[in-house]
Amino acid sequence: MTATTDTHAVESIDPQRAYAVLICDLIGLRFDADGKPDPSEVRAHIEAKGGRFHATGLGDKTALERGRVHFFYQPDLSTREELIEAAGDRSYDAVIAAATFLPAETVFPLAGVRIGAGTGNMGSRSWGGGSGEGGTAVLMNTPGINSRATAQMVMKAILKVLPDLPVDLLQSRVARGAFDTGRELRDFPTEKLEGKTIAIIGYGNIGREVAKLARAFGMRVVIHARPRHRDWIEAEGFAYAADLADAAEGADVLSVHVGLGKQDAQTGRYANAGLIGADILSRMNKDAVLVNYDRGELVDIEALDEALNTGRLRHAAIDADLFRDASTGSLSGPMLPYLGLVGKHGARLELLPHAAADTDHPSRVAGAKQAVDQIFDVLCRKTVVNAKGTVPPGYLSFGATTPPGIGPVTADHLLKLTSNDCAELADVCDRQSRLWRILADTPQSERGKIVAEQGEALVRLIDRFCLLAENLNLRGPFQR
Repeated sequence: MTATTDTHAVESIDPQRAYAVLICDLIGLRFDADGKPDPSEVRAHIEAKGGRFHATGLGDKTALERGRVHFFYQPDLSTREELIEAAGDRSYDAVIAAATFLPAETVFPLAGVRIGAGTGNMGSRSWGGGSGEGGTAVLMNTPGINSRATAQMVMKAILKVLPDLPVDLLQSRVARGAFDTGRELRDFPTEKLEGKTIAIIGYGNIGREVAKLARAFGMRVVIHARPRHRDWIEAEGFAYAADLADAAEGADVLSVHVGLGKQDAQTGRYANAGLIGADILSRMNKDAVLVNYDRGELVDIEALDEALNTGRLRHAAIDADLFRDASTGSLSGPMLPYLGLVGKHGARLELLPHAAADTDHPSRVAGAKQAVDQIFDVLCRKTVVNAKGTVPPGYLSFGATTPPGIGPVTADHLLKLTSNDCAELADVCDRQSRLWRILADTPQSERGKIVAEQGEALVRLIDRFCLLAENLNLRGPFQR
């Protein structure tokens, strides 16, 4: 099931109600003629569905036009105090957020959608915090929207240091004419990624996309995930590690993609906080690379410091939220503990402000449009897509939806195949089967003639089947 995406159909809203939805993050990352991030694509999507877009905060709710869903665009809200002041009094019915952390004191009686996969920043008590367990409102996300963007940024972080060729130095010397290839190139030996081992922790949408890219570079991919994923991980040609420590053993790169996990109500600590600690880092190969483009809290800071000190890690790339209070200049967020390591480790520690996926304009727009659709679904039909945690009574859940090719293959993918799709797949499989049967029935010593005559046709059929499976989104784990 997918969220409603027919932008030509005006949604039917209770004519006696006016709903207010807060959008507290950017929904367009390209700049307009005035040099500001442009929300026009999402605005047009809202208006095509009969909604109203306001580039202001909510004033008098009773003055809103009834029979409409009103979206209030306030991307500059960031601090705890600003958010509580704007949304601590139940004035907004729902919210759409991306990176902004919503404190528990913010209240949205009906729904919240996070643009992206994780919901650790959706801390409102309305749905019980980031896990979505408890509360009375619906918590949703838009899984897979930025999976490829994040995975590509992970590979970019790895490729900056592996192979370890000092590109900037070589470029500078070449530009000055200060290099002789014949005599000096031998002074810069390097290694390719092919054959190196990457440990990927988590087999969600992002983890799987990283695995696919790493395999394309010829890396050995080891994945640690829940046991229920094992069959599919191995079916896709990756190695499975039941234990996290086993996955890290002998790894040249470790990339973590598991989310924060559940939060302990008493301590406030997340289940996966400090998951990548001293024991895990000590099992990696010397001069390894750590990439945490998930949540800052997942890495034990003291263990990271020690691993960089000893040379166990040559490089660590971290992407996490960092917030700065405009009035006091004080900093907060999960990136804050890492800042204390910058003076000691310099460029060996690369820090990004949770930008790995959040700077991709098409992904942000697609995610925002989907979030808008999901809000309309909840308000108009009481149907929920991509629910996180508990779905409150009175709502009907239609499971999850992801972009084409991201995430598992579902029954819906198979049911949507046309008769022509099925017929072509059947024909390709039949023709392959006949050729394979001929080879199987022919003695090894006599196969040369058949391969000479039919080898090209067989390989073409194999390529055709793989292409069809990819284009029809039939690759990956099956989810009922």
